[in-house]
Amino acid sequence: MKEMLIDRRLRSMVDDYVPKGEILDDLVSFFSIFSDYTRLRMISALAISEMCVSDLSETLKLNQTTVSHQLRLLKNLNAVKTRRQGKVVFYSLRNDTLSDVLLKGVEFLGY
Repeated sequence: MKEMLIDRRLRSMVDDYVPKGEILDDLVSFFSIFSDYTRLRMISALAISEMCVSDLSETLKLNQTTVSHQLRLLKNLNAVKTRRQGKVVFYSLRNDTLSDVLLKGVEFLGY
């Protein structure tokens, strides 16, 4: 076994800080939201306003099947919420966290 160059206190802090188990699984799921071009575009649009599938489809120039599929994934990841108005379902971001993370990514990249 190799000799550790960091002391026990620092090693303990790292061990405590590095996510494990369910927290790690949940973080991987959360960040997977941002790993698809279509989802990123949809999150950006929904950060501005709630929209229905047809509005998202038309605005982003995507077919409705693709939009519906990605919205279902985002809903399963608890990233979006829905509101029904008659026969139309409107989608919006569950909270501002997704928008904040997206903006931090843009900031990190220097845009």
